[in-house]
Amino acid sequence: MQSSALVVNGLTKKYQDFVLDNVSFSVPSGTIVGLIGENGAGKSTTINAILGLINKDSGTIELLGKPDSAFDGDLRNQIGVVFDGSNYPDALSAKKLNSVFKNIYSAWDENRFFSLLQEMSLPADKKIKDFSKGMKMKLSIAVAFSHNSKLLVLDEATSGLDPVVRDDILDMFLEFVQDESNSILVSSHITSDLEKVADYIVFIHKGKVVFCKSKDELRYKYGIIRCGAAQFDAIDKDEVIAYRKQDYEWELLVADRDAAQRKYPKAVVDPATIDEIMLLYVKGEAK
Repeated sequence: MQSSALVVNGLTKKYQDFVLDNVSFSVPSGTIVGLIGENGAGKSTTINAILGLINKDSGTIELLGKPDSAFDGDLRNQIGVVFDGSNYPDALSAKKLNSVFKNIYSAWDENRFFSLLQEMSLPADKKIKDFSKGMKMKLSIAVAFSHNSKLLVLDEATSGLDPVVRDDILDMFLEFVQDESNSILVSSHITSDLEKVADYIVFIHKGKVVFCKSKDELRYKYGIIRCGAAQFDAIDKDEVIAYRKQDYEWELLVADRDAAQRKYPKAVVDPATIDEIMLLYVKGEAK
């Protein structure tokens, strides 16, 4: 039975104008799990609760086999965190940051850190305040990879990076999980990145988990029927997850595009991207 690097069960956090409502999912060891949802859906709240940055109202969180109440220095060593934006003092350089982290992380790998700086073309002596957004993000990723992390928790980690650098970072993520004891939870608005690297997708909408599914199921089984009004009326809506009217056609999301194509041979049934699936769930009408 496959173990899990992260298990979230019934996580609830109530604010005056928002509720993270009974969120449950897991990150199996050796996998990359993508967390998607529109702005304000609850992705960052979920990540902050996982990392103990906010107090949860109810639910349980297990990190690397330990309850979050046991989030001690040893566990912190094994969790690499990257947020959207720099969380390091602007007056420091990467070289000075290395000196700081040597005293924070008992498993800090100085050689690995400087090797990554070179690999990412990051200057060791330049102050962080003079880094571009992309450089700051790469620095955060270099730090996360340099203290023997077993679980990476990444919030918009490829944001602000150009396509070439993003591709390099994604390759690093894939290489990281080749060791099946390593795992990644990554939230991202760039769903094409998740289509490349994620094993599973967790979709949060208005504080609730809409689905947790394998990426392959979403990419290779889900589909979108595109049709005119007459065909739309003839389609059995019980087989449709959500639908919406576009300018000249209807779009209908189905969980089994091959079955839909067999049943409606005259209809166009296209593969669905993760973006399209999310949009139809959010903007479409449920069956």
